[in-house]
Amino acid sequence: MSPETFLLIFLAFGLGGILKGATGTGAPFLAVPIMSLLVNVPFAVAVFLLPNIASNTLQVIRYRHDFPPGRFALKFAGAAMLGAGIGTVLLSKVDGAILSKILAVIVFAYIWFRLKNPEWHLPMALAHKLAVPIGTVGGIFQGAVGLSAPVSVTFMNAVPLKRRQFISAMSLYFLAMALAQFPAQIALGIMTMERFGYSLVAIAPLVLSMPIGDALGRRISKRTFDRVILTILTLLACRLIL
Repeated sequence: MSPETFLLIFLAFGLGGILKGATGTGAPFLAVPIMSLLVNVPFAVAVFLLPNIASNTLQVIRYRHDFPPGRFALKFAGAAMLGAGIGTVLLSKVDGAILSKILAVIVFAYIWFRLKNPEWHLPMALAHKLAVPIGTVGGIFQGAVGLSAPVSVTFMNAVPLKRRQFISAMSLYFLAMALAQFPAQIALGIMTMERFGYSLVAIAPLVLSMPIGDALGRRISKRTFDRVILTILTLLACRLIL
């Protein structure tokens, strides 16, 4: 890998860490596409895995006292692990491009609805009932098309949670799927020793930049936070159809 490529990937992880620290999501939006473009998709997926595990582990620990009431976060994360397994099986049987476009339409519809009804939120009692099915669907999309955030972040944005609650639940969700993917990547030969080394190095820029994002996130209002999440969802939906 050339020094220029290494530096560009390093910076992408750093910017992703700022977004992750502020919102609990968004870390792969820069790093993964850039690595895919400069190297290839398997390289990007493998190298992002360890920073993904490290960053979400840190946020789960940091926000361990801020989980939503009940077993909401555990059900959501557990269902995601199940869905990721199902999605991996579907990967060879279903056209991922079609699934991505359907998902993009759903996300755009949700964004339009939230812009028209900015004060609307999903009742917490109903959110508890939907945690398992939505978590499973998000995991399926992660396994089938490599992207779960359009499902998971869309759902979590609709739940009436404070910033710290949102981050704690999303971090546990992403961590659960990453832990499920690790042995699968090794078994399939995606995680090679070379990629494992790059993945270890990539932990540093992501994790070290997260406190910057956390400091920024603590200074924004709930309304601004919601707008940031809707912006992320818009970028995700655009990525799905491109």
